[in-house]
Amino acid sequence: MKITHMKVNHLVNPIGYELDHPTVSFVTEDTSGKKQKNARVLLAADPDFRNILHDSGYREDLSSLAYELPVSLEPENRYYWKAFVNADNGDSAESEAAWFETAMRGPWKAEWITPDADKSLQVCVFRDVEITKPLAKARLYLTGLGLYEVYINEEKLGEECLMPGFCDYDAWIPYQTMIPDLRQGHNRIEIMLGDGWYKGWYGLRKNHEVYGDRLACIAELKLFYEDGSEDIICTDDNWKAHRSPVIESGIYPGEVYEPGIDRSEVLNTRKIDIDKSKLRPRLDPRIIIQKKIRPVALIHTPAGETVLDMGQNMVGWLGFHCAAPAGTRIRFQFGEILQEGNFYRDNLRTALAEFTYVSDGTERTVRQHFTFYGFRYVKITGWPGEPNPDDFRGLVIYSEMEELSQIKTSNPLVNKLFENTRWGMRGNFLDVPTDCPQRDERYGWTGDAQIFSGTACFNMDTYAFYTKYGYDLACEQERLNGAVPDVVPTAGYTGTISTAWGEAATIIPWNVYLHFGDKGILRRQFSSMRGWVDYMKSQDDANGSRRLWQSGFHYGDWLALDGNVEGGVFGGTDPFLISSAYYYYSTRIVAKTAEILGYEEDAGKYSTLANEIRDAFIREYFSPTGRLCVDTMTAYVVVLYMGLTPEHAVDKVCAGLLNKLARNRYHLETGFVGTPYLMRVLSEYGMYNYAYHLLLEEGFPGWLYEVLMGATTIWERWNSVLPDGRISGTEMNSLNHYSYGSVVEWMFRNMIGINPDEKYAGYRRFKLAPKPDYSIPQAEGFLRSASGLIRSGYQLRQGKLTIEAEVPFNTEAEIQLPDACVDEIRNIASDMDGIIGIRQEDSDVVLIVLAGTYSFTYRPTKPYRKIYSLDSLMSDLNENPKTKAILDEYFYSEYKAIPFEKELFTLRQMLNGPFTYLPYDMQEKIDRLLREVE
Repeated sequence: MKITHMKVNHLVNPIGYELDHPTVSFVTEDTSGKKQKNARVLLAADPDFRNILHDSGYREDLSSLAYELPVSLEPENRYYWKAFVNADNGDSAESEAAWFETAMRGPWKAEWITPDADKSLQVCVFRDVEITKPLAKARLYLTGLGLYEVYINEEKLGEECLMPGFCDYDAWIPYQTMIPDLRQGHNRIEIMLGDGWYKGWYGLRKNHEVYGDRLACIAELKLFYEDGSEDIICTDDNWKAHRSPVIESGIYPGEVYEPGIDRSEVLNTRKIDIDKSKLRPRLDPRIIIQKKIRPVALIHTPAGETVLDMGQNMVGWLGFHCAAPAGTRIRFQFGEILQEGNFYRDNLRTALAEFTYVSDGTERTVRQHFTFYGFRYVKITGWPGEPNPDDFRGLVIYSEMEELSQIKTSNPLVNKLFENTRWGMRGNFLDVPTDCPQRDERYGWTGDAQIFSGTACFNMDTYAFYTKYGYDLACEQERLNGAVPDVVPTAGYTGTISTAWGEAATIIPWNVYLHFGDKGILRRQFSSMRGWVDYMKSQDDANGSRRLWQSGFHYGDWLALDGNVEGGVFGGTDPFLISSAYYYYSTRIVAKTAEILGYEEDAGKYSTLANEIRDAFIREYFSPTGRLCVDTMTAYVVVLYMGLTPEHAVDKVCAGLLNKLARNRYHLETGFVGTPYLMRVLSEYGMYNYAYHLLLEEGFPGWLYEVLMGATTIWERWNSVLPDGRISGTEMNSLNHYSYGSVVEWMFRNMIGINPDEKYAGYRRFKLAPKPDYSIPQAEGFLRSASGLIRSGYQLRQGKLTIEAEVPFNTEAEIQLPDACVDEIRNIASDMDGIIGIRQEDSDVVLIVLAGTYSFTYRPTKPYRKIYSLDSLMSDLNENPKTKAILDEYFYSEYKAIPFEKELFTLRQMLNGPFTYLPYDMQEKIDRLLREVE
């Protein structure tokens, strides 16, 4: 038995973070025990635990998901903690010591300083420090605007990149805590500054100086000597500056790096008036280099270009080893795709996305500093001789979050789709959840963020990441009377207030709580959550208090394919249906959150409001007989998913959705609002076969279309690249845009069946309900949840179904076995330890189980049949003339297509795509015909 995954506020050994409410969490594993008998947490001032500051004692109610330490912490101190767990079988465990360190004590003695030079000059500020006696420890508290790196004696300090990150600088400025590696004697501390988001070219409406017009920094170096004495060295106008080797930088344009530039001229610095009250300890996980990728090829294009292919659309930097002669000027340009075999970057719009290196003749390893790129291909100009791919690496940069999960299936294209989604998240979770990482945008669009947040919480431990984003969002709301702008931080863009985008305020913290079981994020964000609902109510009240939101601009079902304008961005679903539905959905979340937090008055108030909205919605959008009055896929999906369908209308709404799918030849036409919920609605309302059909669609529009077109991330549009390889447009066409990757949440919840339970958040109790289909005869996955490792999977083989599950220590699970007989399952489970309940529920068997590993193999009561593609169907029928004749008759009667073989191409055209699987209603009819032949 052991204790692992020890975190404070979901960070491993954090230093210098805001820790007003330090909350520890841990996981217990490697035991045959089922339940935690009791647990204990110790907090100490020293690593040997001689000076105990808090001892919880052994408590039965101590939660490993979130135990808030009931202590007042001193600033600038390191604290150590341990966990102890006793299991119900007598096992016990004591963890290793973990630690956290608090931020500096205020107020700041240091001053903000700026170089006394032209504001466009890129500089390093520096100070020489003499250490005259042995040091016990040293801490450097600092931040820079826009971006900064620290060098001690010409060596970069720490792994972190792009500090201090991107935030709402108008409201707050995070500072970092670093441990400088100082030697006895002379030391030089340099702070290299770059324009970044703060000062450089960034934003949709303002090109430069969005938040400020000068580079600046503030720092306090605190020295603690072995003899007990202390020194503090603060930034002031005694610091000096010189030119930086990064002579130009920007988020969109890229960087020019010239290490040989003359830096001998020493410049003065001066104080600058920046409000020090904005300085706050950091919230965000570190941005670091997470992976290093080798190029897969060096290409010489038809246009005569030299291009590196990284093999993966990635985000970060290009690192390389270079020994070019002094004065050699090498230019690198970054792009996502080739066109006609040549380098291409027009879809980046005005973003230059370049890096220029001017060699000083020194052999060195080179990287970028104050920019980042979204790219797969790199065009190289000016390299002396033939570049050697072994000299290059793609340096993948994103925020530090633990990866939690994996899914593998028998279909390699589906596996690739899963990995593409993971890469899309890596590329866009860089301090802010951006929509895209490459073009002249890279904005924290709130709609994209909330759409993907469920998938994100399955993929990685996003708690700290979303805590920081939520704080920025709340800061922006304060200026807008509770309204949520469509981008956060706004970066000088006034923005638009729209439903589905504003839901980032409610849906993101709710999803984070659901997955990690820590109420802290709900407490922190409750004012923001409530503010958004109050804003929607104010819009409702201003238009007659009808308990509908039917005013203003809304993006609606963005990029859906059922809009009236060819190539347009607005879907065909009534935007006011969507806005009113989200009005209800967010209000329900706020009511549930208030109940969880014990805010009884708010819980009652928002529950009453939610019921009023639901009643008004049903009156507005449903006929008395239960027909939904808006006939789009997204409308059907939204009213089912959000609980806005009256009970008597459920069957009609489901039939309407299926009719809409059938009329569209079983191709989706949903956009940003409908797509995240479409697959889940199909699965959870008894139509899961259609979800598999949509998943496996290999033509346009479908997820596997882009996989077959060579995508390594998720596209912004269903047809970002056309079948002939041409990009479909340049105005708004990102090849790394994670929104449609939200299908991965369906893979976890409905394919392999891992479902959190909001009554037992953090997977203390959860549901395992895989929904197998013969189109994917095998699927399995794991989730390293907040409560421990969960595994789930199924296999269909020779008419039998195997369901396997692993349930972690101190949890309970409800395992749902589809199409099973309780007597058979009871017999299989007779010698299994940990089953505490079993029942028949319609056609399924439901078991309540404790921690353990479980496997059930049985013959389903309903047959699972193969789903055919056109090619595989013809292949199977080649030697069976009788069956072929029956199918010829069927296709003639249904589609006026005879003989079937000769009409294969026509059918493909009719079904809209060369890789298409047969529609599911056709599958069922063919299954029936084949059974007759058999």
